[in-house]
Amino acid sequence: MATIAEFHVSAEDTALAESFERCPDLTCELERVVESAWPGVWLAGADDDEIAAALEADPTVEEFERVSGDDDRTLYELEFAEAVCSVVEMVLDEGGTLVSAKAANGRWAVRMRFRDREQLRTAYERLREHGVDVEIGHLSELTDSSWEEIGLTAQQYDSLVAAIRRGYFEIPRKVSMQELAEELEISHQALSERLRRAYGTLARAELDMPFELEPEADGEGSGEVAADRVEND
Repeated sequence: MATIAEFHVSAEDTALAESFERCPDLTCELERVVESAWPGVWLAGADDDEIAAALEADPTVEEFERVSGDDDRTLYELEFAEAVCSVVEMVLDEGGTLVSAKAANGRWAVRMRFRDREQLRTAYERLREHGVDVEIGHLSELTDSSWEEIGLTAQQYDSLVAAIRRGYFEIPRKVSMQELAEELEISHQALSERLRRAYGTLARAELDMPFELEPEADGEGSGEVAADRVEND
């Protein structure tokens, strides 16, 4: 049965550690999944000059090119060093498929799909043997579609269900945002943000675009505990 696994790894063991050191507020998000030595990566948290200087000094980046940008983030194409490519290829060789990847605070959160738990375990063990301090975050099986598997939080799911049942999406609407928020006992702003994030997640799932991914807290899933979870969860 196919499995989605979240790998959490340090930039020190993978890519862009020097860039995070020079730009502490830097955030990264893979633009798309492609078979290319120059993947697109959205970078934010520093101005273009600071990012360019950080990439220039980063030993994990061979070359880079600015593609486009806006007020909040800039898209770069990065040619990573061989050491970085070898880590990625190590997982791909074990049958893993990259779904999404993003990083902040010097740590990467990478979502991978595997055909079964055995492939996942083998990939995990190869990374550990290679010296990569990898932690396993959330695991989910690709069975019948559910809110958790496509990336919705429980609160987002409950809010969407309530909105549908109360006719919020009908034309004309049968309930206002304020009325729905009061029924859910949350603020108008909280409900608006919750629904907006849910829309984005559902759109990414439908369009096969990268998911938003939040790292697990407290390093849960590291070491032998993670290996047990890969086998037994």
